[in-house]
Amino acid sequence: MAARLREHYQKKVVPTLTKEFGYKNVMAVPKIEKISINIGLGEATQNSKLMDGAVNELGQIAGQKPVVTKATKSIAQFKLREGQSIGCMVTLRGDRMYEFFDRLVNVALPRVRDFRGVSTKSFDGRGNYTLGVKDQLIFPEIDYAKVEKTKGMNISITTTARTDAEGLALLRHMGMPFRQ
Repeated sequence: MAARLREHYQKKVVPTLTKEFGYKNVMAVPKIEKISINIGLGEATQNSKLMDGAVNELGQIAGQKPVVTKATKSIAQFKLREGQSIGCMVTLRGDRMYEFFDRLVNVALPRVRDFRGVSTKSFDGRGNYTLGVKDQLIFPEIDYAKVEKTKGMNISITTTARTDAEGLALLRHMGMPFRQ
């Protein structure tokens, strides 16, 4: 079964963006390339059990096994040794990516308390968008009773857009709730 959002992209978003920016070729229309989700756990230096919880939760949210990231340098002030586990990340592509984006936009973000839309200022100048989530409990897959500590995460959406305006238009048409 193809992702519902992929069909929406092909049938509605591509023609709209082609008209809006005047692309000559269908391949020039920007699309979402990948979504990276990253949980950084600085506290894992003191308590290594936090890592297992983060890996399990990120796996449930993304639907794929996360990679544990390790420290590349030792930093004495942070009590950090080289090679110590300090986070986990997952990169989603294809149908899993569309499915995750669908859940993020339609289920998770509306569950954020006092949600008025995401900022339009979080573009990087090349059409890629990053947003931070303070709490993993907005995802329905997470069981509230099993969570020891709330963990935030960074969600980076990499697009093929060349400018921020194109990236903004793409994500807006895909259903991202931007602030007015």
